[in-house]
Amino acid sequence: MNELGEPYSSFVIRKLDEKEQVKSFDCGDTDLNDFILNESGLYRQALLAVSYVFEDINDVNHEHIAAYFSLANDRISLADFPSKTEFNRFRKHRFVNEKRLRSYPAAKICRLAVNQKLKGQHIGEFLVSAIKTYFLADNKTGCRFLTVDAYTAAVPFYLKQKFVPLTIEDEAAATRLLYFDLNDIADNG
Repeated sequence: MNELGEPYSSFVIRKLDEKEQVKSFDCGDTDLNDFILNESGLYRQALLAVSYVFEDINDVNHEHIAAYFSLANDRISLADFPSKTEFNRFRKHRFVNEKRLRSYPAAKICRLAVNQKLKGQHIGEFLVSAIKTYFLADNKTGCRFLTVDAYTAAVPFYLKQKFVPLTIEDEAAATRLLYFDLNDIADNG
């Protein structure tokens, strides 16, 4: 992920260095702030997640992060569904019989946050689109789906990005498991 088009032509998406410490970030959510300020490096060192920042290329000291996201490997499997029947419905329309596996490779958007001062500028939408493109253009290991455990308040945002609930079982939970099938983009263009 590198330089981007308009309206963010002066911004880059940059992978945080393993020992890099973000000094300042406020998206209005204590947990999301704490992750990027204190925990993202630990997740990277433990090989659990990699964090990326969205920043202006003119900010040479990396002091004003516009947004960030973290990615990890994931999968969609039988265990994610209330029954084998539900899992079979999920995969029936996506895979030919020979490709019906017990689990399918995915990448998880672990966290996504936009600086409070920049909310309303569609940065989150832009980043989700960039993540989708990244996995299609540079799919090194095979990744069919993007997943996210979305906070209840964030579910409408992800639904607008064409993510769908995996099941109805977590409808009333604090977070909801949603997925996006990358093949939907590949098939359309």
